[in-house]
Amino acid sequence: MSKAMHTLLRRVTESTGKITVLTGAGISAESGIPTFRGPEGYWTVGSKVYQPQEMATFWMFSQQPDEVWKWYLYRMGVCAAAEPNPGHFALVDMERHFGDRFTLITQNVDGLHLRAGNTPARTFQIHGNVFYMRFSLECTDAVYEIPSGVQPKTKEEHLTDSDRELLRCPQCGARSRPHILLFDESYNEHHYHFYSSLKAARETALLIVVGTAGATNLPNQVANEVHRSGGIIIDVNIETNPFARLAEKDGRGFFVQQPSASALPAMTKAMIDG
Repeated sequence: MSKAMHTLLRRVTESTGKITVLTGAGISAESGIPTFRGPEGYWTVGSKVYQPQEMATFWMFSQQPDEVWKWYLYRMGVCAAAEPNPGHFALVDMERHFGDRFTLITQNVDGLHLRAGNTPARTFQIHGNVFYMRFSLECTDAVYEIPSGVQPKTKEEHLTDSDRELLRCPQCGARSRPHILLFDESYNEHHYHFYSSLKAARETALLIVVGTAGATNLPNQVANEVHRSGGIIIDVNIETNPFARLAEKDGRGFFVQQPSASALPAMTKAMIDG
């Protein structure tokens, strides 16, 4: 860590400024979860191969609900088998130290931040959580944990009659849907913390961006809002990206080209221990 970045981290720590962390697929990849925009996300239905951007849509759910559920239950199994890494635990330490000065905004649906120990109140899961479901007819705004009787699937396994019954709304009997922001849907506040994330961005003194390339809308809005509001950005990524360029644009931020599992513990130590 450079002396300049260490000085910045200490200055933020000793101030009353708010700290926001925005995480993407990179931090989960270090726990062994593949990015499902890549080859692992491809899915075969009959003789046709679908890409993630085709599978993860409400239109596809309306046409092939069993196949969409199978795809997400496969993903659920991959996520369940992964464990939080030192980068996740560093963010838990950061939250414990800074309390209400800390907000975590994550694009990841794997639940690893919560499993590591970050609190639901300060963790905005802006793309949902693969372990939860809600109801397709929107008879209620409630979000429910997927019942334990519904097991993860391999790519070859099909939904059972028991799965279909367990994945129904207890109020109206309609099919449930994965609690995930689908590609043909928009952010909202109730399920995806849209306005809360932008509010946090406007109040942020330091934004730490971790492992995201900025392929979705709200993360870009958050970073640009922080920049416009005078906050400082540190981008942690193994590859350069738009957030790295934004971080360095005004000469105050930093691009840390390292794995988050090593960079975040070092940054947290500098902030907490000095």
